[in-house]
Amino acid sequence: MARAPHSVARKARHKKWLKRAKGFRTRRHTTFKVAKEAVIKAGQHAYNDRRKKKSTFRALWQIRINAAARIHGISYSKLIAGLRKHEIGIDRKILSELAAEHPTIFEKIVKAAVAE
Repeated sequence: MARAPHSVARKARHKKWLKRAKGFRTRRHTTFKVAKEAVIKAGQHAYNDRRKKKSTFRALWQIRINAAARIHGISYSKLIAGLRKHEIGIDRKILSELAAEHPTIFEKIVKAAVAE
């Protein structure tokens, strides 16, 4: 039986990795071995950052809520404690949007949380 060359399959495999390294700089987009390592590392960073993104956004929401709450003379922690105490179930994402875009509604929520 004749020998089957591997060049076609190898070329296809290399092209697949090099295509994923498009946009990388220096040898990271031209050399197969370096490109493959770069793509794998980029995938690890992407995976981790998709999880970090959630905590980053939560921190942003907390900063926005705190800034808006202090305008009404209350700290972030006291506002959240008041919301829990009065069983007002609004999450931080919605609270931050209300604080930024609808300050009158946010003010009513703060008054409801502070009320004894």
